[in-house]
Amino acid sequence: MRGLAVSLLGLWLVPLVALAQQPADYNTITSVNVSGGTVEISGSKKPDFNSFTMTDPPRLVIDVSGAVFKDVPEELPVGNGTVTGIRTQAYGTESSSIARILIGYEREVETDIQTSGNKLVVKVLGSGGGAVVAQVTPSEGQGTSAQGATAQGATAANTQAGSNAQDAARAAASDREAQEKAVKAAADAARAEREAQEKAAAEATARAKADADAEKKRQEEAQAAAKRQDEERRASEQAAAAEKKRQEEEAQAAAKRAEDERRATAQAAADQKRQQEADAKTAAKTAAEEKRAAAQAAAEERQAAAKTAAEQKRAAAQTASEAKRLKDEERQAAAQARREEQQSAREAAADQKRQRAAEARERREQALAARESRARPSQGSAAAESRESGGGSVSSRRKTMTQIGFQQQSDSSRVFVRTNEPVRYTVGTSGNQVVLELENTRVVESNNTLPLDTHFFPSAVSRVEAFSGAGQTVRVVIQLKQGVRYETRQEGGLITLDFPRPGR
Repeated sequence: MRGLAVSLLGLWLVPLVALAQQPADYNTITSVNVSGGTVEISGSKKPDFNSFTMTDPPRLVIDVSGAVFKDVPEELPVGNGTVTGIRTQAYGTESSSIARILIGYEREVETDIQTSGNKLVVKVLGSGGGAVVAQVTPSEGQGTSAQGATAQGATAANTQAGSNAQDAARAAASDREAQEKAVKAAADAARAEREAQEKAAAEATARAKADADAEKKRQEEAQAAAKRQDEERRASEQAAAAEKKRQEEEAQAAAKRAEDERRATAQAAADQKRQQEADAKTAAKTAAEEKRAAAQAAAEERQAAAKTAAEQKRAAAQTASEAKRLKDEERQAAAQARREEQQSAREAAADQKRQRAAEARERREQALAARESRARPSQGSAAAESRESGGGSVSSRRKTMTQIGFQQQSDSSRVFVRTNEPVRYTVGTSGNQVVLELENTRVVESNNTLPLDTHFFPSAVSRVEAFSGAGQTVRVVIQLKQGVRYETRQEGGLITLDFPRPGR
């Protein structure tokens, strides 16, 4: 038993691949039974097999092609004096399965393997070497037996003919020599057949391993192809999702542009209507003021005429008293003239002083504006602080801001301010703000202090608002979306600031 275990372990070190499936057309081996020296192997169909023997210890290996085991143990210990044990193992590939049965024997034996329906029957023949020779090499044995029979016939004939004892001894020696040659020839033939079977078994094992490697490679290639298909499917789904998202974003952008254009059109129409109403209101107010001025001038003329007549009457009545007072008046007039001359001199000096101060301030402002214009990157840029003034020579009367508005033009946006007459103004920038200050100006209509929201226009201007500032000034604050160049212009009572569209 110890020798059989060692031999079985050495045999099953050959690489074997167990089957993952058992197709229905395989020969399914369901039992291996032992009775004395006979081993019976039962399957589901007639077996197709190869066999070979091994020595040290003696054993017989049977490979059934296209077969698998079912409910058959891998090891069946026997030990009945002839058979020591049986070992089973299935190997090969899914398309080529081999069921191997290894039978261990206590000694070298000769076996007879036959099929009976779906069964394979292995029997042990005889118990000595002569039986082995007879079964293993029947062709050579037959030739040798014929020679032996001829020799025996000759010996018997000689005996019957009365040959002497010396002839009988030579005949017996010749018979033994013939038998020994036959045994040697049978052993050589058995060894050659065993080596051929072992080589066939090795080749079958190699083919099984090659089939297993090919099947493994095919499965790996199938997995790689499935992985590639999965990656391509995911990439296609991602591309489709990205395209859908892009189309949705484009649709949303188009809807937003349409809504912005609609709002801009509505705002422009509202601004135009507001401008027309403001112009009509200004014209009506101007006509009313002119009518009041004409009426007031006529009343003043009538009052002057009445006053002149009354003064003439009083003058005639007071001629006498006036002559008396003439001297006093002349004295008073002289004193008054002296006081007026002094006052005029003081006022002239004060005017000269104020004029010099104004000129000095204007020179300082011009020098500061020149320095700032040299320091900033471009004229009218909202990226840095700057200030410029305009208006030239204007009257000292208090001015009135009559209108403030916004106009969207083809390549620029315009903010405009109307006054009842030309005013002196300054324009300054700080960050994204442009501030227009109107000197000696007031806002009469409260509507002109309402903010103008222009952020939805394709313009650099986002908001315009007017405030009554300190020192009788009006501040117009223009909020920009980004710093851009702009141009300032005054024509009569109209001041305009033009801002190019962003990106131009």
